[in-house]
Amino acid sequence: MTDPLDTVFAALSDATRRRILQMLLEDDMAVTDVADPFDMSLAAISKHLTILTRAGLISQEKRGRVKWCKLEPDALRDASIWMQSFGQFEAVNLDAFEAFLEQQLRD
Repeated sequence: MTDPLDTVFAALSDATRRRILQMLLEDDMAVTDVADPFDMSLAAISKHLTILTRAGLISQEKRGRVKWCKLEPDALRDASIWMQSFGQFEAVNLDAFEAFLEQQLRD
């Protein structure tokens, strides 16, 4: 069985899927509206949506004849917690580090 975190990161690894998630931040969208800005077939978009759905990042619901996509932001919680654990390391200020090394070499 695949780790859910692996499934989420695999889904996020594709630029098209990340863009779809950004679009769904605004509001629920019909599948055809999701497909509109992309230069690919509806079948290709449907495959991306299936991957996002399996990862739990979106849900799909049929309303009448139209299939709607909805962002499921809670699915990113575990990934966010995992990534935040790396926040304990501060970014290195290379200019300050260079100045420190120069000072050490002079002394």
